[in-house]
Amino acid sequence: MQEGSAAVVAQLAEMVSGIDGQEIDTAAGLSELIGNGVMHVAGAQYAGITLAERGKGVTNVAATHRYPMLLDAIQNRYGEGPCVEAAWRHHVMHVEDLTEEQRWPRYRRHALEETPIRSILSFELFVDRGSVAALNFYAESPHTFHDDAVELGAVYATHIALAWSIMRRQDQFRSALASRDMIGQAKGIVMERFNLDAVEAFELLTRLSQQSNTRLIDIAKSLIDSEHPLKRRCR
Repeated sequence: MQEGSAAVVAQLAEMVSGIDGQEIDTAAGLSELIGNGVMHVAGAQYAGITLAERGKGVTNVAATHRYPMLLDAIQNRYGEGPCVEAAWRHHVMHVEDLTEEQRWPRYRRHALEETPIRSILSFELFVDRGSVAALNFYAESPHTFHDDAVELGAVYATHIALAWSIMRRQDQFRSALASRDMIGQAKGIVMERFNLDAVEAFELLTRLSQQSNTRLIDIAKSLIDSEHPLKRRCR
């Protein structure tokens, strides 16, 4: 790897390491990383992250421009395209000239009609329980991405996958804390209302959850809302 690219990789690694331990919005964090990618991956004009989930279709998670969002909408509409292909079946997909592309005919036609994009470079980010994601770089000219762009793009994909994993773990942790606090608040309401101790109150909430086939957090939220109707109305 060339000296300039090595400096970019060092900067990227520093950005990712800085995410750990900080409360960073996932969408904002990913947008910052792909924006940095557009600045350094030779030929890239736009970038985006595609998320494909079985039963839910294709969505755009982050984008530097409306074109990546349009292209993901086309992929969602027709269930085909290079980003979906990279996410589900291949580690890397390189479209050198969209006007000459023979795969994904419906995607190709609408992509050419709705955007000026001609070159696409897509990298698989992760595969996780029926969900997959891809990092995509785009350019308006054909034959834009050469070997150095493919190499550096793969490095960005590796680091962004790591950063996303860190941010998802942080989101799950914050969600778990919020759920714990809500269940604790609901338990306090039950203790006060029925004169129960903490263990008995939790057992009652658990039984309600099991009997109604409703998540414990949803039982807790419903109880808190019913206890504080003004709070519910003000939302």
